[in-house]
Amino acid sequence: MWRVGVDVGGTFTDLFGWEETTGERVTAKVLTTPWDRSVGVIEAVKKAARDSLEAVKQSGIPFDQISCLVHGTTTATNALIERSYPDPALVTTQGFRDTIEIGRQHRKDLYDPYQVKPKPLIRRRYRYTVPQRTNVKGEEERRLDTTAAQQVAEQIKAEGLRSIAVCFINSYVNAAHERQMRDILLEHIPDAHIMLSGETRPLFREHGRFVTTAVSAALKPVMGAYFDHLLERLTQQGFDGSLLILKSSGGVMGVDLAKEHPEELLESGPAGGVAYAGYLADAIREPSIICADMGGTSFDASIVEDGKGLVTREYELEFELPIILPMLDIHSVGAGGGSIGWVDSGGSLRVGPRSAGSQPGPACYGNGGTEPTITDANLLLGRLEPTLGGKINLDRQAAEQAVSSVARQLGLSPVETADAMIQISCEIMAQAVKKVIINRGRDPRDFVLTSFGGAGPMHACFVARAMNIPKVIVPAAAGVASAFGATVMDVRQDVEQFMYAPIGEVDLDRLNSVYAELERTARSLLARDNVPAENVLISRTAQMRYVGQTYEIETPIPAGALTQDALGTIAETFHAVHKQEHGVSSDIFDPALVSLSVAATAPTAALPPYRSVAAENVVAMKSARSVCFSGEWIDCPIYNGQILQPGAELQGPAILEYLDSVAVLPPGAQATVDTQGNLIIQVGR
Repeated sequence: MWRVGVDVGGTFTDLFGWEETTGERVTAKVLTTPWDRSVGVIEAVKKAARDSLEAVKQSGIPFDQISCLVHGTTTATNALIERSYPDPALVTTQGFRDTIEIGRQHRKDLYDPYQVKPKPLIRRRYRYTVPQRTNVKGEEERRLDTTAAQQVAEQIKAEGLRSIAVCFINSYVNAAHERQMRDILLEHIPDAHIMLSGETRPLFREHGRFVTTAVSAALKPVMGAYFDHLLERLTQQGFDGSLLILKSSGGVMGVDLAKEHPEELLESGPAGGVAYAGYLADAIREPSIICADMGGTSFDASIVEDGKGLVTREYELEFELPIILPMLDIHSVGAGGGSIGWVDSGGSLRVGPRSAGSQPGPACYGNGGTEPTITDANLLLGRLEPTLGGKINLDRQAAEQAVSSVARQLGLSPVETADAMIQISCEIMAQAVKKVIINRGRDPRDFVLTSFGGAGPMHACFVARAMNIPKVIVPAAAGVASAFGATVMDVRQDVEQFMYAPIGEVDLDRLNSVYAELERTARSLLARDNVPAENVLISRTAQMRYVGQTYEIETPIPAGALTQDALGTIAETFHAVHKQEHGVSSDIFDPALVSLSVAATAPTAALPPYRSVAAENVVAMKSARSVCFSGEWIDCPIYNGQILQPGAELQGPAILEYLDSVAVLPPGAQATVDTQGNLIIQVGR
């Protein structure tokens, strides 16, 4: 039986599959079908191919032989960014109608008087209030006005709204009024989807809690319809295995739970790349990796330490739209193979964030695109083979015509413009890496850069040089890394509960009781995904801060019954983590718990070690062609990266063509191939 990972991106849909008995592997990369993304998923399964020494063998995977299909998707993020979802309603405490729009009074640009806030997730006309009040201790100060609640339910019903977020002030300590409101709404609208903030994420700071619940309500009908449609299409093809969905926190969950908690899918696609980086870190014994994933639309940067991606709770969908969930700390920018080059009003060349996507795609694809993209620029510079290994015929004339439209505005030649586009896009990517590295207090020189995505290895060395990162790793499965990573992710559930207490004032009985209840909840969620109890692993963390601080840091918490001695250990751990993240710790201020978290995971079956298909006496060099580097055309050897022997040494400049990606080795760089087929590059200068 096959275990299959599918990653649906903005331009390409990638597939990686492995046969659980024989270890055979297949891959596929097809254009994403934005009008119905499930079409691309089905096509990828049908076009899955096995690489061999002789040729790429087209075979496909029989749908009835798939035991598990693990799916990462950008559908949720796209729906929110485009505001393309059925109107939801918001019911909140009287006086808090505009909380999700007012935000936290932050300014994105301090001195810009013309800045505009993002469009609210829920329109003001669909935001309703009812009299009620619960205080910060969870005590009822004013009972829910049931008459007003009945009237609000009637109004929502009359408007035809079927997805509703209920967000009452202080419900993170007592959600009784929210549950009462839900009962009233269901009396009037039995088929409504109702999300309670006290259940979605019971944490303080109402803005983040309200926004996260609004996100859940907005996505519920979108993701429910998408997953139902996908399952229907898969079933029609004979699929009867498990459908698992990638979570933003770095795990997977069953499709039924994914439909109930769509707010956990915002970084579903990039999460697979981080998982692959963790797999690679173990395989090649590299503890500190910068994961750089460049696809057709975006570039995603993140950190992997000791085999695990770093997690944040400060994710913003857009400025002042915080999502208070544990999410992999991934920074994304609009710099992909389809990113469009253009000239701004000041006459300067810009690249992205707008992308040609899969439809019409880059001009060289011949699907109607007329604007110059990074892919067109790479083709003009000789870095792409015009048939992409026989997959598609790239139109060089169309690419030159598209780039020329910008070149004329700049007074440059098409080649000079193409070279400038690549340099600008690499600088944008380097700044994304810088942001994720510097914000976490790390030194880029202590890391290696691992480049993923079909377009990533073409630019990796240039990005590394810009950040003074000495070594780049191009994995053997770089082109389908996110799909590969999906197949090795653990089933995971994260639950959290607010509990504020300075370390010196902690009620140990309550602390242990809350953790025990969180563990029971997490185990019950995994049981819904048919995970045997004996396979469950539990890890604890707490959001902690110094008394008086306004931000928290995730701190590991020991397992088992916590004692007074354990509190001392927790405080010491917090000091160390705070110093690692911010460079300082305090001997004056006391640490405090703010919220408690539990992650329950069930490890997946181990993927057999990757083995290169290379063999002795096979000639990997295919040809040579003229490639432009920094304005100079150089005769450059072209290699079949799939069949390079372990131990092979390469000197830049060189181009390595893989089944699903292309790697560029610039002048001054040196590379070797390890036993697993990974390309290890010393980037030089």
